[in-house]
Amino acid sequence: MSSPAIVAARAALASIDLSKYDPEQSRLMDERCILVDEQDNAIGAMDKKTCHLMENINKGLLHRAFSAFVFRPSDGKLLLQQRASSKITFPDMWTNTCCSHPLDDFEEEKVEKDQSGVRHAASRKLEHELGIPRSQTPVDQFQYLARIHYLAPSNDTWGEHEVDYILFLTADVTVTPNLNEIREYKWVDKVELQNMFEDSANSFTPWFKLIARDFLFGWWDELLRRKGDGGLLDAKSLAGVADGAGVIKM
Repeated sequence: MSSPAIVAARAALASIDLSKYDPEQSRLMDERCILVDEQDNAIGAMDKKTCHLMENINKGLLHRAFSAFVFRPSDGKLLLQQRASSKITFPDMWTNTCCSHPLDDFEEEKVEKDQSGVRHAASRKLEHELGIPRSQTPVDQFQYLARIHYLAPSNDTWGEHEVDYILFLTADVTVTPNLNEIREYKWVDKVELQNMFEDSANSFTPWFKLIARDFLFGWWDELLRRKGDGGLLDAKSLAGVADGAGVIKM
């Protein structure tokens, strides 16, 4: 029997007018996400608009994504971003450093061996959203930890339904934010992030809250414990900390 994701991929609809949204964000909705089944097997590709409509998500349409967490090697602070008001999904919400999708549009982002595709996508989007040069985010320096499968509505029209790869990177980076993507950014330690979560004035993306609730602080503690030469942190030291073989249903 076909999985819900496969059935939904065959029946997906994309009938919606984007003219009321920001022109650049509307243009990006033409990019093609990688469709997957519940075990993260690639089953095709569809534009972002189709993939993010709740009408399709509620039928089971599922795509591949990543969540990148960039930490400063010297003090272990985490780079957060607040999504721009112009974003079609989850505008103005605080989230991890960068969250986006590997695209079917780029051959290197379809490569699954050693999570190569999502690593390339993370480097590309860190440059696009935060202006971080790709030379500062080498793809072989991302540490893959786990994949989570979650569903979250943004509103009645839009949402996310993803198999999301969690990637850590330790790097000294130069941030030049793309204001069409990012409203604000900041570096935080664990206490500062916990205080942000407790402040009702802040809102957070649902995937970031899920990752923080179940994984982030434990892995962050482990990263801080594993200081290398010169007292610097290295995300690659977390190899083997998590069993990333399967997909974790949230």
